[in-house]
Amino acid sequence: MSAVDEIKSKLDIVEYIQRTTPLKKTGRVFKACCPFHVEKTPSFVVDPERQSWRCFGACAEGGDLFSFAMKQNGWSFHEAMEELAKLAGVELRPQTPEQRVRDEALERLRGLIKLAAEFYHEHLLDGSDRQAAATLKYTREKRGLSDETLSRFQIGYAPPGWQNLRDLLTGMGYSDDDLVNAGVVSRNEQGNIYDRFRNRLMIPIRDERGRVVGFGARALAAEDNPKYLNSPQSPVFDKSRLLFGLDFAARAIRDTETVVIVEGYLDAIQAQQAGYANVVAQMGTALTETQLKLVAPRMAKKIILALDSDAAGQNATRRSLEVAREALQADYAGRLSVDIRILTVPGAKDPDDLIREAPEQWQALVSEATPVADYVIGMEIEALPPNASVQEREGAARRLLPILIASEDDLYRKDNLQKLAMKLRIAERDLMVWAQEQQQIAKAKAPRAAPSAQPPDFDTLPPEEGYYDLPDFDTPVRSRRAALIPAVSKSRLERYCLRILFERPDLFYHVNRKFRELAGDDTYLSDGPLNELCAEDFTDSAYQALMRTFQEALVQDEMDAMEYLDQQLTAELIDELREILRDDLETMRPALRNGLSADLVVVQKQSERQNGILDIEVELIAKALELRQRHLGRLRQEIIAMFADDQLDWEDMAYYSQIATLTNIAKRLIDDEISRQARRVNA
Repeated sequence: MSAVDEIKSKLDIVEYIQRTTPLKKTGRVFKACCPFHVEKTPSFVVDPERQSWRCFGACAEGGDLFSFAMKQNGWSFHEAMEELAKLAGVELRPQTPEQRVRDEALERLRGLIKLAAEFYHEHLLDGSDRQAAATLKYTREKRGLSDETLSRFQIGYAPPGWQNLRDLLTGMGYSDDDLVNAGVVSRNEQGNIYDRFRNRLMIPIRDERGRVVGFGARALAAEDNPKYLNSPQSPVFDKSRLLFGLDFAARAIRDTETVVIVEGYLDAIQAQQAGYANVVAQMGTALTETQLKLVAPRMAKKIILALDSDAAGQNATRRSLEVAREALQADYAGRLSVDIRILTVPGAKDPDDLIREAPEQWQALVSEATPVADYVIGMEIEALPPNASVQEREGAARRLLPILIASEDDLYRKDNLQKLAMKLRIAERDLMVWAQEQQQIAKAKAPRAAPSAQPPDFDTLPPEEGYYDLPDFDTPVRSRRAALIPAVSKSRLERYCLRILFERPDLFYHVNRKFRELAGDDTYLSDGPLNELCAEDFTDSAYQALMRTFQEALVQDEMDAMEYLDQQLTAELIDELREILRDDLETMRPALRNGLSADLVVVQKQSERQNGILDIEVELIAKALELRQRHLGRLRQEIIAMFADDQLDWEDMAYYSQIATLTNIAKRLIDDEISRQARRVNA
């Protein structure tokens, strides 16, 4: 039994979910209002027999114990594996000595920084220290922070001495090198060690898991510069990869599918104190690709930038928009998968000032945030001279086109071009030509999928147990129980799709584009049964785990995807992945090397030498459609089971009938597409 299956066997999904979400038994299943979005009618269903959960409402998601823990806590699969293993009392395969040394060193630094945060917070509350008392008064009266907020964010005060923190931590067994590596002390050219933060308001900075990794320190005296001093780059602190307040905001961001990004720590703190829980702060003059990918598109479908309205703020906004356009492409054609808007605070105030003075105005500003197209057109027009030449107007148009055409909605792109044509007095047909040129350039720069080995002929293989044609939903309820046949794992189709995805990760985006094409303009389909390829499309626990980590590897930007997998996958799952790749590898070497990256290089080179190669992109899309076809079949089973229990009231029956109809529509669209592809192959 694998570690994943052992954990599942020891943890009951109903008991685990009931820790945080009250469930009510209805027939053989349990129901509740979905914990991931706001709703009045319960649409969240937990099936104890299948040990699965599903939201039939706005989330349109579901899965097993692992997927719930990951979604609820914002964990990676590796993190969920570690936490659930502890809860279940399952011992995971030991780490390599190198991994253990690295992890222990990082944990030691995090523990040190956590102690520093506690020291600063306790010092702020020290009534016997006159300067600390003055700082506490400043936070309450001038900054308007409540005691609850001070405690929640663990805001503190660094006293003015040069050795306060150093003496405390070295007395607890930490070395000067530990303190320097953690960024809480500095070492000058003469080798002298001293506290980095002195006479400053201390704001602990946490990662998305809530671990303190650094500090933002605000000067309290006018002569102290800089005004804000951050922790330096360290093994645990990299400001380009952090969003302040995300640990508190993650749930609200998922619920609303919207994130508001402000410029300063106190802006975010003030917003969250006022109840606007989906607000986070950037960590620098402009957003980075990694910061954006922490929240979009996996949490948020809408990003609202609420940055300063002065010249520097506008420049930062423009840079952030360019980063967003490049980072949040839905596919290699350059289309954005999220809606980006700009919030301008009236009167050139900071969000912090506005929310303290008139907190009720904030929600209206968020709701009325300017679409990115209107904002950038306005910025570019303002920068042009009154009698701009044709060349100047063309230059402005070409600068704007990458952002204006970065949308999945054809009508939206056309509307953007019409606005630009009118503002710049340039013929719309010329803009269309330039836009097409830029799209062709983007496609030419995109990674091309290399060919792979000849895939197996699935049509000649015997049918796999568990794959069958379900009855339509007009079949009498009593006869549907016979359709509930359990599926088995280790599907050849699933194995093949995983192998190709790991060989050619860029094809993942092409598969998802096909699903969007089938959904068309129907958001119910694109957000539900025709959303992107995911772990739920696979039935085997190990395959689901590999798919989840594969998606994480594509979202993160810290390292090469295969290096990320080397670090995040358990030894057991690495063996599983190598087994998937075995058919291509076994003829080429007597034993596998340790690195997945090296293995895949061998696979790719061998694949490129194969004769009679099919178009692997077309082939993978076809097989991914089959995967989704089977997934929808399992979803239909779940709905059939709901009807078969005879425990639904009329309102529930109408609700699930709508879900069933939507699922049937998606399945028929996929069936038709598979038939069309088969006809093209046979023509």
